[in-house]
Amino acid sequence: MSGDSCLPQHHTQSDCTSPPPPLACPKTETCSYRGALGLGNKYVRLNVGGNLFYTTLHVLTRQNSMLKAMFSGQKEVFTDKEGWILIDRSGKHFGSILCYLRDSTVGLPKGRQAVQELLAEAKYYLIQGLVELCQNTLQGNKEQPLCVIPVVTSSKEEERLIQSSAKPVVKLVYNRSNNKYSYTSNSDDNLLKNIELFDRLSLSFNGRVLFIKDVIGDEICCWSFYGQGRKLAEVCCTSIVYATEKKQTKVEFPEARIYEETLNALLYETMPLPDNSLLEATRRSYTNCGSHSEEEEGPGGAELRERVRRIHVKRYSTYDDRQLGH
Repeated sequence: MSGDSCLPQHHTQSDCTSPPPPLACPKTETCSYRGALGLGNKYVRLNVGGNLFYTTLHVLTRQNSMLKAMFSGQKEVFTDKEGWILIDRSGKHFGSILCYLRDSTVGLPKGRQAVQELLAEAKYYLIQGLVELCQNTLQGNKEQPLCVIPVVTSSKEEERLIQSSAKPVVKLVYNRSNNKYSYTSNSDDNLLKNIELFDRLSLSFNGRVLFIKDVIGDEICCWSFYGQGRKLAEVCCTSIVYATEKKQTKVEFPEARIYEETLNALLYETMPLPDNSLLEATRRSYTNCGSHSEEEEGPGGAELRERVRRIHVKRYSTYDDRQLGH
């Protein structure tokens, strides 16, 4: 608040019949602090933006700052009729300002926004040490992403990521435009649910599993699970159904199956590979889900750790010219 500013007083209705008197200012006095010293000797009463503070003259003048200039007679100060020194700034962080002047250190408020607010006040009061403390904190506490999801744009990039990863890998292929039929009524909702589940899993298992998004694959919505460079399982969420005489693409949301395969992939989190008895506990029969035969799997296909489980959810038919999920 400056000495020249003033607030209008409220007038009664009878005042309107005569020319209004000049606006009256609150009763303040302008003086250097040599004159203000007599208002409270070594104790100072401050009104900072409506917030009241008691402190000592020693605290206000112990460091080079605007406050030292104000209370050492170098700048004018404004007082009200009760002797409060008026400072026209927000008082939200003035307590932290006094703590820093008193102890040369202060615990900074939580949150980036609050630290930025305190930095602005420190700059106004020309407290260089507090300015540097806030700036260093803001630079060192840059917000880091909770997890980073690579989006592959080529098969070579995908292969490189999977082969170089020491962690299990979960990949989601989603490409809504990769379809030549219309979608069933619930397909868009289920596609969105698959994407949301992928985001939840990536947050839950961040640091233990590498999650990859693939937006250029041949599938519309398909999950793949890898362990130590090998493909362990695949859950295809699309199928072709008939509505009257038209074919439609249907997207499913097999949430329980996806959770199960994600947990199974965690068996390959560490070296060496889990023993056969542990792997056997996760083995299921997928005779109705289109699992590959041992001939298709090649030599050693009977070994569970070499096996790829391919689960096609309610696959009634396939494209005429493109096999889904293979």
